[in-house]
Amino acid sequence: MQIKTAGVLGGMGPEATVDFMSKVLVQTSAKTDQDHLRLIIDHNPHVPNRIAAIDGSGEGSGSHLAQMAIGLEKAGADFLVMVCNTAHAFQTDIENAVDIPFVSIIDEVVLKLKQQHPQNTKVGLMATSGCIDAQLYQTKLAKFGFQSIVWDPLDQTEFMETVSQIKAGDTGDEIGSAMNLLAYKLIESGADVLIAGCTEVPLVLKPESLSIPVIESTAILVKSVIDLSLGNRQLAIS
Repeated sequence: MQIKTAGVLGGMGPEATVDFMSKVLVQTSAKTDQDHLRLIIDHNPHVPNRIAAIDGSGEGSGSHLAQMAIGLEKAGADFLVMVCNTAHAFQTDIENAVDIPFVSIIDEVVLKLKQQHPQNTKVGLMATSGCIDAQLYQTKLAKFGFQSIVWDPLDQTEFMETVSQIKAGDTGDEIGSAMNLLAYKLIESGADVLIAGCTEVPLVLKPESLSIPVIESTAILVKSVIDLSLGNRQLAIS
C-alpha cells in the first residue's frame, strides 16, 4: 500500500520526464489501476534554461522551480523529486520554499555508486556543461574519494549539441551512436564507471555495448521514488 506521494518537478525536458513516468509504471508491481503509485507532476517545460541561468547569460530558474515546489506541496505531495540533474543547482531555492523533503537525484546516484561500485574510483560524468560547471557531481564524488572524469571542451560541446537534438525529438540510431562514442571518450580518459547524469542520456545510450558499468540517474530516481512511496525506505528529514 502506498504511504507517501511524490511531487515531481518535470518538463526539463519533456521526453525525459515521460521516460521517468513510464519507468515508474513498468517497475511498480501492480495488477490493477489502484496498485499503481499516485504521482503529482508539474510538467513545466517553460522553466528558463538552467544552463543559461547557471552561467549568468539567461533568466534565473530558481524562483520558477520554487513556485513549482510550492504548488506540489499544496497539492498533497509528501516529498519532492526533480527529473533534471542540472536544475539541482537550484536545490536550495526549492528547499527554502517548502516544508517537505526534497530527494536529490545527485545524492541518490552517488549513494548507489558507493553501494554498487566502491572499487570503481574513476567516474566519467555524462552531464551538461551547467551540471559540470556547478560541480554538482564532482563535489559529492570527491567527498567519498571518487575522481571525476569529464570531457574536454570540444567533446562537451558535442554532448550539448547531441542533447539538443534529443530534446528536439531525434532519438534515432545516429544520435545513439554519437552518445555511445562520447561515452567511449570518457572510458579512453580513464573512467571505470559512468554516470548518465543527464536524463536525456538514457533515451539513446546503449549501455550494454560499453565495456564498463553505467549508472543511469533516471533509473536510480525511479527506484528511489517507488521505495519511498511504498515505505520500503524512510525519508531522511534534515
